[in-house]
Amino acid sequence: MGSSVKRVMKRKEFSLVIVLVLIIVLFGILTKGKFFKPLNIRNILNSMVIVAFLTIGEGMLIIYGNIDLSAGTVGTLSAIVMAHAVSTFGLPWWLAILMAICCGLITGFINATLITKLNFQPFIATLAMKSVAEGLADVFGNASAINIENKTLSWIGNYKFANNIIPVSVVIALVFIIVYGIILAKSKFGRQIYLCGGNRQAAFLAGINPVKTCYILFMNMGALAALAGCMLASRVSSATVTGVNSNQFSGVTAAILGGISFGGGTGGMVGAFIGLLLLNCFNNGMTLIGMDPYWQTVASGALLLLALIIDYYNNRKRS
Repeated sequence: MGSSVKRVMKRKEFSLVIVLVLIIVLFGILTKGKFFKPLNIRNILNSMVIVAFLTIGEGMLIIYGNIDLSAGTVGTLSAIVMAHAVSTFGLPWWLAILMAICCGLITGFINATLITKLNFQPFIATLAMKSVAEGLADVFGNASAINIENKTLSWIGNYKFANNIIPVSVVIALVFIIVYGIILAKSKFGRQIYLCGGNRQAAFLAGINPVKTCYILFMNMGALAALAGCMLASRVSSATVTGVNSNQFSGVTAAILGGISFGGGTGGMVGAFIGLLLLNCFNNGMTLIGMDPYWQTVASGALLLLALIIDYYNNRKRS
């Protein structure tokens, strides 16, 4: 029993839970209990949904040893595709979402091709795709909001249960986190991702195709970014040219905070989920205490820097 407790206490997730509890207690005291009110809890859960999809995709890519800087703009472009499909062409909601996902899959395929076939560095390839997706979003969105009038999409984005506290979109995001967590921890494909992230050459010699894995992960990232964009558009009943852009680095931050290393080969969805909670509680707490939005951006950037510094020293320690 004692050895089991020690093993639990040595895990990264245990340290993250302690930090999360400290942040919750701190903001609970600073806001005089406002942090714990049902409406605020709902706000925290709502803010998690969009970032959750990005965190899943970025987390898996970072474990593999890559990163996608285009996810935010791809999500925005995909949401505009969905909005046009529903509002302009009158297509069913499910077909519109499929079209948005296809948009994400195509951008992911192009990213993977640039990296694997043309040997572009991931941040260069995805940065280029970020500019392309942003430009296309401006073109198709006409620099204005595209209204979406669809009851099903509105229900997905806004319906709440459990005394009007828990949004259904949160449940959808949690299901995705659980499913991807199981894939990463228990499946053959999950083990392949860890092996590729730990040592690409050794994985190849073991019979794993790193190129195929790269294509799957980038296309998966594109699809998840599209779902993030669709969720946001469903919530506000419109798609805009800014959309998910501001959440781009939130997914990376949550993944790194959750113990997923930029060195590749380590981390998991449990830690990423705790990192997601930590990030959103932190941002929500700063809003409640009345911190200036510009300083909130500075604080969020500092949080990412802190996560990167911790990751750097953890990598050195492992080495």
